Amino acid sequence: MGYLEQAIERLKQFEGSVPWMYLDTVGKVTVGVGSMLPDARAAGSLPFLMVDRAATAEEIAKEFERVSAMAKGRAATFYRRSGGLILAEKAIDERLSEVLEGFEGYLRTHLGGYDGLPDGAKLALLDMVYNLGPGRFFQEYPKLLAAVAKGDWAKAAGACLRRGPGAARNVWTKEQFLAAAKRISVQAEAAMEESSSSSESFWGWVPVLLGTGAALLAILAVSARAVPSRSRAQP
Repeated sequence: MGYLEQAIERLKQFEGSVPWMYLDTVGKVTVGVGSMLPDARAAGSLPFLMVDRAATAEEIAKEFERVSAMAKGRAATFYRRSGGLILAEKAIDERLSEVLEGFEGYLRTHLGGYDGLPDGAKLALLDMVYNLGPGRFFQEYPKLLAAVAKGDWAKAAGACLRRGPGAARNVWTKEQFLAAAKRISVQAEAAMEESSSSSESFWGWVPVLLGTGAALLAILAVSARAVPSRSRAQP
């Protein structure tokens, strides 16, 4: 499973996945894994279902208006209507994937070398950007960004605390940065071992090479003694 697939599963766990339209804490119509719908047109772009068939644009618009008019700050189940519109899990995952790819494009533009970062670091960054929004993330976490730019994952782990998400989510994000640090350490140790092994291998051949050289010299010496001296021409 790639890191984007892991991010989707983890976000569904942290954010929850609601297949019907509801209002978030600030009164925005939302669906799926915290995906905000700015207007009825945005809602109509998604493949909502009405029981066992595709919902029409009119049905989607009506549902959007119904939910928009309700009180905010309630549990997601408060906005559900029996026999109402829903999104299939596949559609929710596809929507989430599109959003993550958009955020990743933003990170790629604003963080040099993003594609070369360890997967753990990418998972942590995507979770933070999804949770906070790109603007807030880049404004409020300069120490974290400086650590990421230097590849100092231990410092990044110490600078990623957020107010709002539960403790478990903060701990998970920190662990992803620490996993990136561990991976870099393991790679460095492997490189050192390989270098050491190559060096030992070379020096292991030295006696063999020296022995071979001595043997060749001995053979040449014997051969030289075996060749008779050329006789002088008789007068």
